[in-house]
Amino acid sequence: MALTCDQGDGHGEPLLGQVGRSGWLMPGSFPRNLLDMDTFSKSDPGGWQSRAGGMAWHGFGRTEVIDNTLNPDFVRKFVLDYYFEEKQNLRFDVYNVDSKSCSTLKQDFLGQAFVALGEVIGSQRGRLERPLTGVPGKRCGTILLLAEELSNCRDIVTMQLCANKLDKKDFFGKSDPFLVFYRSNEDGTFTICHKTEVVKNTLNPVWQPFTIPVRALCNGDYDRTVKIDVYDWDRDGSHDFIGEFATSYRELSRAQSQFTVYEVLNPRKKCKKKKYVNSGTVTLLSFSVESEFTFVDYIRGGTQLNFTVAIDFTASNGLPSQPTSLHYASPYQLSAYALALKAVGEIIQDYDSDKLFPAYGFGAKVPPDGKISHQFPLNNNMENPSCVGIEGVLESYLQSLRTVQLYGPTNFAPVINQVAGTAAQVTDGSQYHVLLIITDGVISDMLQTKEAIVTASSLPMSIIIVGVGPAEFEAMEELDGDEVRLSSRGRYAERDIVQFVPFRDYVDDSGNQVLSMARLAKDVLAEIPEQLLSYMKTRDIKPLRADPK
Repeated sequence: MALTCDQGDGHGEPLLGQVGRSGWLMPGSFPRNLLDMDTFSKSDPGGWQSRAGGMAWHGFGRTEVIDNTLNPDFVRKFVLDYYFEEKQNLRFDVYNVDSKSCSTLKQDFLGQAFVALGEVIGSQRGRLERPLTGVPGKRCGTILLLAEELSNCRDIVTMQLCANKLDKKDFFGKSDPFLVFYRSNEDGTFTICHKTEVVKNTLNPVWQPFTIPVRALCNGDYDRTVKIDVYDWDRDGSHDFIGEFATSYRELSRAQSQFTVYEVLNPRKKCKKKKYVNSGTVTLLSFSVESEFTFVDYIRGGTQLNFTVAIDFTASNGLPSQPTSLHYASPYQLSAYALALKAVGEIIQDYDSDKLFPAYGFGAKVPPDGKISHQFPLNNNMENPSCVGIEGVLESYLQSLRTVQLYGPTNFAPVINQVAGTAAQVTDGSQYHVLLIITDGVISDMLQTKEAIVTASSLPMSIIIVGVGPAEFEAMEELDGDEVRLSSRGRYAERDIVQFVPFRDYVDDSGNQVLSMARLAKDVLAEIPEQLLSYMKTRDIKPLRADPK
């Protein structure tokens, strides 16, 4: 909506000064057929915008007032940061402004609309129409919401780094170094935004050049801290910390014409050893920037995200009727399976126009004959396994718990191949598939699963694996492919399409399930835009109805 910044008191300056921030959108709004609240003329509408923050709504935008019309076109715009991986709920309030007071208590309420920002982005050409509601017994009209992407979202960085004289960590060899890049957040925390490949048995590695969007590296803030950790890779996942250094996008970009050397420091070693100098150095060999199509370009160009769910029904989860079961549906809170499903599904569904989601179970004996199945539809409809909305998937999941017998083994390959087969039918960029697998244990068909993923890596699809329960998930780390590219029978995965996370890492200490879901969704969905872009780029597929500005 065309609004200015408002922190709740009705006053504010336009949010157009956020130079360098990427992922920001400038929506517009056009209410139509508003209620007429004036006696001798038409209403004088003005708009207020709020967004959800925790359990409350925070006002941050206010339009101009347009006199004597029921169909205003607001001119003022506001700027809003957009994250695919977060649920960003917005509220639009429209008032008849008969007083110059900024307080909404002195204005006539004309209606309101609630919408997730992702729904606007995912709608046809970034245009979404919603009914205005809130005045009992009245038809309040509608509001048309528009969104346009700011141009600095398109910058893609390509860089290459090497290291020299890193610490030796392996007893029988040297080290197997890799780098982990972290973007700093507003609250002082850090989020992983890139991992390099592992270079085996060397203290002087040269990593392959890699590309990363500026928004992923620093969220468009060129002076924001970028932290880089150096690790020695270990097969069991207990990677040894070698050291760290910090920089910024601006500092990296200044080094385009010259090599820049960073000292790798290990704080523990520095404290213990008086003569400690460093744990090696990392050199920036090259750094370049170019503009490319963005995730939003493809979504607004018509690319549909198709969401499929696969849920583990093996006996190791425990009897669903028992409180110790990972499938136990308490009257007071959702199970870990249901939480993971809602966390991911409620965000992705905004980008799927028909809201129909195929949902499968695996590892159970299924009625009527009690045969073991690794790909049974949760809605019990083999012809059409799609459920209506995430609530429909949840309903079918809970119903299946009452009708099937949890059994085993834990096979992933059948459902991966099922989605891959669907993805292979349309490869022109108009469809992209996301498979969510929720599981509690060790994979029984590891070789077949690796083969299925390597094959799927050339198709328009991504796989999210959420591990629930206390089990160790070493095999999942191998499938993730962040550190060592996945291979099967001599074939390497064309792209990294798997993101794995253990659910226990996201459980909020206070028991706040909403916070747990938000944290989980943020990490498991963060890679989807880049995975989609990597598919489009390798196939030279351009957005159907978008061009770089």
